[in-house]
Amino acid sequence: MTARLILVTGEGPSEYPLSAFNTLGRHPDNTVQVLDRIVSKEHCRITRSANGEYTLRDVGSLNGSYVNGERVSEQQLNTGDQLTLGNTVLRFEDDEQKGSAPELRNVTMMPGQVQSQVRSRVDAATHFLPVAEVTDIDALKADYEKLRVAHELSQKLSVGTDLSELLQKIIDETFVLIPADRAVILLEDEESGELTPRFVRQKREGEEIRLSSSILDEVRNNKKAVLSSDAMVDERFKAAKSIIMQGIRSTMCVPLLFGDKLLGAMHMDSMPTTNAFTEKDLQLFQGIATQAAIAIQNHLLAKNIEQQASTRAQFERLLSPNLVDQIVTGKLALDQAGTNKEVTMLFADIRGFTSMSERHAPEEMVKTLNEYFEVMVDVLFRHGGTLDKYVGDEIIGLFGAPVTLDDSPGRAVRCGLEMQMALEEFNRVRESNELEPIHVGIGINTGNVIAGAIGSSRTLQYTVIGDAVNVASRLCSVAKAGEVIVSEFTKGRVEDKVLLDEYEPVKVKGKAKPLKIYRAKGLREDTRATTRSTQAIPTEG
Repeated sequence: MTARLILVTGEGPSEYPLSAFNTLGRHPDNTVQVLDRIVSKEHCRITRSANGEYTLRDVGSLNGSYVNGERVSEQQLNTGDQLTLGNTVLRFEDDEQKGSAPELRNVTMMPGQVQSQVRSRVDAATHFLPVAEVTDIDALKADYEKLRVAHELSQKLSVGTDLSELLQKIIDETFVLIPADRAVILLEDEESGELTPRFVRQKREGEEIRLSSSILDEVRNNKKAVLSSDAMVDERFKAAKSIIMQGIRSTMCVPLLFGDKLLGAMHMDSMPTTNAFTEKDLQLFQGIATQAAIAIQNHLLAKNIEQQASTRAQFERLLSPNLVDQIVTGKLALDQAGTNKEVTMLFADIRGFTSMSERHAPEEMVKTLNEYFEVMVDVLFRHGGTLDKYVGDEIIGLFGAPVTLDDSPGRAVRCGLEMQMALEEFNRVRESNELEPIHVGIGINTGNVIAGAIGSSRTLQYTVIGDAVNVASRLCSVAKAGEVIVSEFTKGRVEDKVLLDEYEPVKVKGKAKPLKIYRAKGLREDTRATTRSTQAIPTEG
């Protein structure tokens, strides 16, 4: 998921993914329905341009559309923008957008030279002495304060799906515990490794915040918590003009550490008062940062698990479970570009489905298809096949793509035979319930195809293209109910394992010469080789 709208309510945030064209309004036909009585039926539209930018356009709503508090008729959206429709507030987020939230655009990193020792620098790691070694009552009180803050924060910083909400909670709790004018949370950018502002809070809205890179470098490079009791006269930051320009008197900056891993930094400053922060404040701030780092890391882990679960769910609709495990863990990778490879295609199509549909209600046919697909796809996955797609009542399975398999032709033929057996059991249950049975013809062919992800930049589907695919489809149309028909090429790969009957060559569309075809009856090691007769059922799909 990239671009989305986030609605925050008392029950937690709700996310609405955005496509290329989206409508927002009170009517249920909108892409995003806004249940607000002063919102118009169709209030506004959000569209994506060819270069990936999203634009909101008001469509004549009575009460107007607002972006970051300003009424707009048309406005390009940046990640973090706040949309107000009536009494409803949504936040726009775009994971692929390089911009930042409006309040973060007021945060500027200013270069400065480091010249001497800071007035106070504390190891950011939190340590507690064993009981037997505690002799100083003040040290004991300081440790207790750290534990108290950690406990209170742990109760409030729950892992949610929205990082901005978590960062806001961290800042809000920090302001309660430590009086300050401004606070900024910076997180390390995965690509550049730079500390990037991600959330800011200030008492005077709208003023520009200039963070000294001198202080941030000290925190990042040495992983130490820094206190400057008077930044204007602190020799360590004497040349940092960004501090002098704003007259900042007190600054604290602490690293966000999870173990030895630097996640980012927290910065607080107080402008009008010299010595506003003490070493006790720094110790407290350090304790807050420790708990905040744990919450942020837990959030990142939760998002990673959520992404893996989403990825797994998508793959599980296409691939057998053992292949899903390999792909999700990174042992196998899907080809993102077309690759020429040998693949065995299996087409399974219900015989007489059109006339069957005429005899039954649409709801009943949908239910029948879902139950049928459930059985067939289970067999497909059990043999290591990949579900390419459903085409109406037809199933297309792949063996050897997107990942190479040993003995793909043999797997496909065994799958086809088991599908027919599974269908016999399926029909027994249907007939016991006085339901019409289903009969399937299956065609299998092996050949070189182009396999890869095909589609738009937003929606891709893994599939195969080539003449060998068309041949498999033609063989499926030739197969009668209960038959598994294989091509000459596939027959050459499986004849030592499969009992085959040769049929008369058939003329199929797109081929100048008739094709040699074979019916798979069963496995050679299987004494129950199938000799079942086929039923004369129309072959329309």
